[in-house]
Amino acid sequence: MKDNPALHVVKIGGALIDDPEKLEELLNGFASLPGNKILVHGGGKQASALSSRLGLQPIMVEGRRITDEATLDIAIMVYAGLLNKRISAWLNGHRIRAIGVSGADLNLIVSHKRSPEPIDFGFVGDVDQIQTDRVIQIIQLGWVPVFCAITYDGKGQLLNTNADTIATELSLALLNDYNIHLQYISDTPGVLRDLNDRTSTIPFLELKNYQAFKKNGTIGGGMIPKLDNAFLAIDQGIRSIWISDVVRTPDHQAKGTLIR
Repeated sequence: MKDNPALHVVKIGGALIDDPEKLEELLNGFASLPGNKILVHGGGKQASALSSRLGLQPIMVEGRRITDEATLDIAIMVYAGLLNKRISAWLNGHRIRAIGVSGADLNLIVSHKRSPEPIDFGFVGDVDQIQTDRVIQIIQLGWVPVFCAITYDGKGQLLNTNADTIATELSLALLNDYNIHLQYISDTPGVLRDLNDRTSTIPFLELKNYQAFKKNGTIGGGMIPKLDNAFLAIDQGIRSIWISDVVRTPDHQAKGTLIR
């Protein structure tokens, strides 16, 4: 495995995507990563804003969106349409051969609709299968896949799927073929001890500490699915994961949290 080529898997999301200057900074950082790379993006805040403008109140449970039919349509428009094409266009305009995709394209990511018990999340998908060979073919062509947070059930039904989960599942599916470097980029400069203090970054986090912080309420909200995915990945063979509000590059060793 150590002789495999490196592959950077970077997930971006949160309010950072709403800020054109910050998004450009992130994409510049991503573009400067050497070698093979995959970008995965969310866009939940823009989906929530559009929902509100249309008179639909977004409902979140532990950082995950309840997705009825109307909300699913909005998620598809925002994730697979507006944001995916804006990001792909920027990367191509800066000499990165990007191709924007959803899980439905080339049958790349097949999911199933989550069980309604104990919480009915609606049209939310949990990943079943990744067409690893097709993802590898895209990478070997010298292209950079840009995945949005939309998958499908293999029968035509599109599903809203957590972008952190997609980044994690892609990393695990490709672990036998690449030396994976996984980064989750979001609103905060890492995992914080105090959400009101952006200087309270926890520099290193292990599972036992996470479980304690989760139990006492230090860590909550949207950070929970992110860290649940991170420790799943660590348990299954990813060596370390970076969480921050900036892309970590060889020339940019920014503040953040290293998950081990």
